Amino acid sequence: MKKNIVVLGLLLASTMLTACAGGEKPEGELTGSVGQLYNDGMDNIQKKKYPQAVHNFEELDRQYPYSGWATRGQIMTAYAQMMNEDHDESLATIERFIKMHPGHQNLAYMYYLAGLNHYYQMTDVNRDQSATQDALDAFNEVVNRFPQSPYARDARLKITLCTDHLAGKEMTVGRYYQGQKLHLAAINRFRNVVQNYQTSSQTPEALYRLTESYLSLGVTDEALRAASILGYNYPGSEWYSKAYDLLTNQKLAPAGEKEAWAKKLARGFKDLF
Repeated sequence: MKKNIVVLGLLLASTMLTACAGGEKPEGELTGSVGQLYNDGMDNIQKKKYPQAVHNFEELDRQYPYSGWATRGQIMTAYAQMMNEDHDESLATIERFIKMHPGHQNLAYMYYLAGLNHYYQMTDVNRDQSATQDALDAFNEVVNRFPQSPYARDARLKITLCTDHLAGKEMTVGRYYQGQKLHLAAINRFRNVVQNYQTSSQTPEALYRLTESYLSLGVTDEALRAASILGYNYPGSEWYSKAYDLLTNQKLAPAGEKEAWAKKLARGFKDLF
């Protein structure tokens, strides 16, 4: 997986790196000055020798625990662990750092790094989405607490992707329930997309599926409401065209007035639910 990472400015330039597990973590005491241990760790990161880099930084922290370089080494330890796909270890390092340095100037980066660890563990929408939710929570922390940080912009982009992923999961479950004719269960899923993920790309289809499901239950008022909101907000979408055709076939909407009908009816709805 290609990783677009905003790397901490004072440590590395912003770049694109590809994670590759580098084998077992080296053991044994390393010798050298604080600067040598740190620079060796950075050299190993540049060479993508992430386990070796972690060993350098951990030795730095063990031998020079009160130096400023040790603190920077803790940050780079979390980074190298993530790049080696040791996500649980990276998250544990980040958690310890946040507890030990609650006012550190690079705290925003550590929350951002936590979000990335979860983000790179996201699975497809047919599987559990706990990593997606954890990533969303961490990126929201960056945006809400550190809106002016250099990581906020990328965090916002990834929030959009996480939101779309969670909405996609709801749609997958909703479509399954709909296929089983469990329309009330399906409606709950589609409503959740519209209410909680309304800026996602899944919203137009969710409104169409609501129209379908309500019509299947004979609840025409709610079907008209969903379809009109769909047409008002997404007049050019294929989902509105399908919803309008569905309603005109059942003589619930006037033929030949697709755009005007939705605008007229939607004005009476301040909100969908």
